[in-house]
Amino acid sequence: MNNSTIKKSTLDFLKKLSFNNDRDWFNEHKDQYELAKENVEAFMDALILKMSAHDQLETPSGKKSLYRIYNDVRFSKDKAPYNPRFAGYLKRTKPLLRGGYYIRIKPGESRIACGFLFPNADDLKRIRQDITANYTDWKKLLNDKTIQKHFGLLQGEQVKTTPRGFSSDDPAIALIRYKQFWFERKFKDSEVIAADFLVNVNNSYKAIRPFFDYMSDLLTTDSNGESLY
Repeated sequence: MNNSTIKKSTLDFLKKLSFNNDRDWFNEHKDQYELAKENVEAFMDALILKMSAHDQLETPSGKKSLYRIYNDVRFSKDKAPYNPRFAGYLKRTKPLLRGGYYIRIKPGESRIACGFLFPNADDLKRIRQDITANYTDWKKLLNDKTIQKHFGLLQGEQVKTTPRGFSSDDPAIALIRYKQFWFERKFKDSEVIAADFLVNVNNSYKAIRPFFDYMSDLLTTDSNGESLY
């Protein structure tokens, strides 16, 4: 077992936490939490190192990449104090490189994802304008065999009505209605603790690069193709 492998004990801790989601139990098992957290941080450090060979990331370390395990229960109906998962996000170097990489380690529900979950209004308008102008390019991009092998089809919420400024008769209207542009890949527990999990995650993140490169070019230029930066 090395520092780039997710340990079975990390998943075991998360399983126990899901059944004992209270502060007393957590404090009694704080040492197990710290070991599990260190394991995931080390994995993320190794992932960042691998990804730095083919991408530029703002996120400097595994520790900086991870979200807190503590829930903010002030405005939530769910008063469970902890979220029994380790999750993190790797940011690409802005403003020129757009998009980011998400990972969640959770027993039975582990997955990676990447894309644009909450594009701002200006970016969303720019994306939709490009879809209607270059629909053939978008179809080719989303049908990329490598992307589909790793992630399958594009995911994300869609609006039910035709966005303002666009036509319901547009051949690209189904894609124009998307307001999120997101890709996901799920992993079984056995895959998460396998020795090749790091390689598989890195390869999947690398596979999305044609989409990210296209979006980076699109979102850093105006409608005339002139650089915004």
